[in-house]
Amino acid sequence: MGKPNYLAAYPLELQQQVQALLESGRLATHLANKYPQRHAVQSDAALYDYVNELRQRYMRNAPPVSRVLYDSKIRVVQHALGTNTHISRVQGGKLKAKNEIRIATVFRDAPAEFLRMITVHELAHLKEKDHDKAFYQLCMHMEPAYAQLEFDVRAWLMVRETVVE
Repeated sequence: MGKPNYLAAYPLELQQQVQALLESGRLATHLANKYPQRHAVQSDAALYDYVNELRQRYMRNAPPVSRVLYDSKIRVVQHALGTNTHISRVQGGKLKAKNEIRIATVFRDAPAEFLRMITVHELAHLKEKDHDKAFYQLCMHMEPAYAQLEFDVRAWLMVRETVVE
């Protein structure tokens, strides 16, 4: 199985520019200079508080999130950076719904902006299930630099993958 192309949805010219920076060793330095601050959200409890603070700030009417955690089983290779699960259960005569957000453990060591981008993405799924125009508008409402951050996260994942090899 070859390396995943995290930038497959972007124009070929942009992919080639990023690949050239990666091969020359300048991409890691560029990203480290652009995003020097690693976040302090290290525990699942801190992550839960972080996610709920963003939800309260931007999505007060969204359903509550019952569980938030870092998940080491999420494989970034399969293009999942986080997951949002909606679980419905029948308890007695009532239907109980719970929302759960899991974020790939790789983001425990990420810059603060990257954790925010992933969190915003997963929170947006509370209201918009599909990756459509409304979904991305909601993401941009919560994080105006969302599109650039998403691109930079993908470039950062490419750098991490070359370091792991």
